[in-house]
Amino acid sequence: MPNNTRLTYNDLLDRLADLNALSLKPQPGERGGCVSSFDRRSRYIPEEDRYADWDANDDGTGFVRKLDDGSVVALELEGPGALVRSWSAMPSDGHIRIFIDGELAVDTPFIRYFTGFGQDFAPGNTPDVCPRISRGYNSFIPVPFQKGIRVEFAPGWGMYYHFTYALFPDGTLMPPYSDLFTRAGRIALAKLDRRLHARGMSAFTPSIRATVQAGGSVSLYEADGSGALTSFQLKPREAGSANDLLVLMYWDGEAEPSVRAPLPELFGTVAGDHPFASYPCGYVGGTYYTRWHMPYADGARVELVNLGDKPTDIEADILVEACPGASDRLRFHASWTRGGFDGLDRPRFEPGGDRWPDWPMLRVSGGAGRFCGVHLRVLDRFAYPGGMKPGEWWFGYDGCERLDWWWGEGDEKFFVDGEKFPSTFGTGSEDYFGYAWAAEPPFALFDSPFAAMSAMPLDGNGITSACRFHVADNVPFQRSFEAFIEKYKGERWGESNRCSYAATAYWYQAAGAENAVRLPTREEIMDIE
Repeated sequence: MPNNTRLTYNDLLDRLADLNALSLKPQPGERGGCVSSFDRRSRYIPEEDRYADWDANDDGTGFVRKLDDGSVVALELEGPGALVRSWSAMPSDGHIRIFIDGELAVDTPFIRYFTGFGQDFAPGNTPDVCPRISRGYNSFIPVPFQKGIRVEFAPGWGMYYHFTYALFPDGTLMPPYSDLFTRAGRIALAKLDRRLHARGMSAFTPSIRATVQAGGSVSLYEADGSGALTSFQLKPREAGSANDLLVLMYWDGEAEPSVRAPLPELFGTVAGDHPFASYPCGYVGGTYYTRWHMPYADGARVELVNLGDKPTDIEADILVEACPGASDRLRFHASWTRGGFDGLDRPRFEPGGDRWPDWPMLRVSGGAGRFCGVHLRVLDRFAYPGGMKPGEWWFGYDGCERLDWWWGEGDEKFFVDGEKFPSTFGTGSEDYFGYAWAAEPPFALFDSPFAAMSAMPLDGNGITSACRFHVADNVPFQRSFEAFIEKYKGERWGESNRCSYAATAYWYQAAGAENAVRLPTREEIMDIE
């Protein structure tokens, strides 16, 4: 039967700030992904069931096909759907042309797509919907289409692009793109921008005070029946003690927790005083907060475990709302991992293997869900093997070169429902987080509604904390989902160098789905301090 759901432009804007909707089961035909300028040498060979040039890294100029006039097609999709995020590291004066349902709707220099006026509208007037992040251009302004969309670039357009899309079930009725430029559309966009600008924690009035003894645990919240956690704020006595605390959340009497992560990383940062504010979570004034919508139908328990050797005092506040229909909602999940290679053909992921340098952030199956983001902690410690030498490009700092590589080159790759080639294939880790050109110090700290970097040494040598959240651009799946990010260096390389990752993935999945990621140990957590 036809769907016949009618979406307005306000509906598309509301998707950017509606955390509750993430717990709704994806409908058949609902899909998401990202088309980028990744190096097209990377490919899957079905006849041999293997991948070729999987580590190819010339990611600036890839495209779908070339046209006779020298233009390139960057994206082609059939609708109904919408572009929900656009990004570039180097937009220039060559035109971007967007054809919506076969009609030319946008024809402007690519740089002006992010910064200029179009139909008397400036994206820069909504800086939280269109954040410029450390040289990366981002736009979350939706571009809807009914039958299809094609994006072309004329010569001189620049380098590097991402277009993240959402596709809706057949029969969904989409609004015209021109609705953005009406008075009502621009006012709605301005209201959304202010809502995102006001992100952060609410007034912190702790209702829970507890001491978590060394090696012990406390229950912060227990309930029978149904409901939904809508706000969780927590303040440890000392910010530096937070990595000793593990947060576990159980829904509906499950034996294994759906949420299992070190305290700081569940909230999108690392231990220490690293303030930031994103829309779903953050760390402000010594207090961690999250606004993820967490439904349960038959009881819930939130537990705090102290893995350290000293007691820790905490204050907390948890808000709960009624949640009609909770039994039909997806459950919130978050799991911390140092790389879940269990069940994979490990040699294929090692140097020389056809899947190298993919590093697994999340692999789940057994039911429908939505992938909603990741926090990545990177330990990068290095000394240039040959000592300092005159800087050329990589890490050219004080006229000397520190290193000849950059962890941010790793592309993200998301495989949905068993697909062999990922429907999301990025151009670099820094690009995934929304910034750009970060291989040379000094490195920037930033926050924005959907991405943040709260920790990064000036010279890049040490702990990095980066997070990216998918709200309007969540990735629906019906059966399974796998998220990888490229990691080019081993845990230890050269004489004394380290490159270690820890990822906390956030997703929603049907109640009762198995979570194969095991509980982390204190040794694993502290190993990348």
